[in-house]
Amino acid sequence: MSKFHSTQQQLVQDRIRKVVAIALVILMLFSLRLIDLQAVRAAGFVERAQDELTKSGTLLAPRGTIYDKNGIELARSVSAINIAVDQLLINDPQTAANLVAPILGVDKELLLPQLTGERRYVLIAKDVAPAIWREVNATISAYNKSVMSESDGITKRIGGFVPERSFIRDYPSGPLTASLVGIINDQGVGASGVESSLNPMLSGVNGKYLYANGRGSIIPGSQQIQVEAKSGTSIRLTIDRDVQWVAQNAINQAVSKSRAQSGTVVVMDPKTGHILAQASAPTFDPNDSKSITLEKLNNPSVQEVFEPGSTGKVITVAAALEEKKIKPDTVFTIPYSMKIYDRTFSDHEKHPTVKMTTTKMLAVSSNTGSIQVGQMLGKNTLYDYLRKFGIGESTNSKLPGESAGILHPVKDWSGVSLPTISFGQGYSVTAMQATSVFATIANNGVRVNPTILAGVVDQNGRYTPAKAADGIRVLSDETAAQMRLMMEGVVSTTGTAPSAAIDGYRVAGKTGTAQRYNSRCGCYSGYTASFIGFAPADQPKYVISVTIQDPKGLHWGGLLAGPVFKKVMSFVLQNEKVKPTPAAESIFALQSKSSQNKKQSE
Repeated sequence: MSKFHSTQQQLVQDRIRKVVAIALVILMLFSLRLIDLQAVRAAGFVERAQDELTKSGTLLAPRGTIYDKNGIELARSVSAINIAVDQLLINDPQTAANLVAPILGVDKELLLPQLTGERRYVLIAKDVAPAIWREVNATISAYNKSVMSESDGITKRIGGFVPERSFIRDYPSGPLTASLVGIINDQGVGASGVESSLNPMLSGVNGKYLYANGRGSIIPGSQQIQVEAKSGTSIRLTIDRDVQWVAQNAINQAVSKSRAQSGTVVVMDPKTGHILAQASAPTFDPNDSKSITLEKLNNPSVQEVFEPGSTGKVITVAAALEEKKIKPDTVFTIPYSMKIYDRTFSDHEKHPTVKMTTTKMLAVSSNTGSIQVGQMLGKNTLYDYLRKFGIGESTNSKLPGESAGILHPVKDWSGVSLPTISFGQGYSVTAMQATSVFATIANNGVRVNPTILAGVVDQNGRYTPAKAADGIRVLSDETAAQMRLMMEGVVSTTGTAPSAAIDGYRVAGKTGTAQRYNSRCGCYSGYTASFIGFAPADQPKYVISVTIQDPKGLHWGGLLAGPVFKKVMSFVLQNEKVKPTPAAESIFALQSKSSQNKKQSE
């Protein structure tokens, strides 16, 4: 028995040892796992927990300010407030809605659902003025103070309203610079004008903030800035707000009076290419986003193309002078009409065949005379000069959507292209391109591309001018001087634009009245009336173009655009204190000695 009991006892002890061994192994494995979790992987779990409880958001950066040449603000970022709520902290949503809705200018019944529930973050107002938030905060504070004396005052308190930093874009000049400066879209990105073309420069670098995450939403008031936002670069334009004001008002009145479709004025310094004003009518209010349409966002001075008409004759005549084909006093035989192939071309007013000089021909804007000059040049030479003057290419003015115009290569010209192009039809330009052509003549034959960017202003307020544009020689000094003197005849009493003359100053320019091509019907309908000129004619300081599209009734460039030019140029000369200029000592002969010419009007 003793041996049996001994064996049985041994078996029990073996089993106990196995159980203990297994228990020790399990305990050891558990200990190792515990060490792994607490010592080795603890940091990872803490980080994961923090990630679940803390999230990051974007801290919006304010855009750079847009100034005029004198530092006047044209576009700026103004501090605004987004108002958010934590629904769990609003004990009495109905009372909260009654208090806040009138301040926000919203219906109480529409606001109530946004205040009711268990959501930790609800945006109830976007981009409100800081004063609105202060009124909301003061109203809620006053209510909370009034209920604290009640026995259940704690449960009636209203909390959970939190302000967040935001920005809105403000345009102090309103419609005055709307098409030029442009607007931004709902995402804060430039959508038109300078806001669009210089968006990379104006845009800042967004910052970063951390916030507490409650049930997948921001807990209002928990935001902490991690990386500060960096403001965008501010820019200074070449625009003079005072000149812009005069130009805008002048073109507004002209478009309204003539019942025209639209109109533009461009004021340019021919030596620097700086655009002092670029006005368009009709305009819009950039501060009223609800009234803005895509069509209104277009900038007609660089996006709308039209056949220049008689203002294009200056290229034909200048090219012929430069090529020594003609002189200012070369005499032409000018018929009323000419037939070339199957087309008959004529002047604007019927007249007998007459003799007149190149100068007279330009002054009265003879189509048949310009055709003869174009024929002397030939299509290849005329095309080359059109290109030299910048026709068919963008001016790189820094405005978005700028058109290059339309100039077909010579190989695509028809038999009537040369005569048509010689008097300014058969190709298309923008108002900015047309202004640049006259600026080239005013600048002694050197073409300097127009620009609206004067320079940039960094975060510390330091101004850095933009690099000056390089000039391209198009005409000799002699040819440019001859053209300026010849073009003075246009504003004389025998020219087509005496309405553009300014007392005390020598003025030179050219009128234009062209048929408008309508792409919808594939036909010509309506007119483009224009005048482009510069002053003082002997030493030009400024070039101004006036373009009026589809006027009703009278449509002559001299009658419609000339007075607008006079009004704007008179202000510019006085504003810039340009001294009056004496009359020219001599003007090239307007007609041959053997003929007396009847004035024609365009």
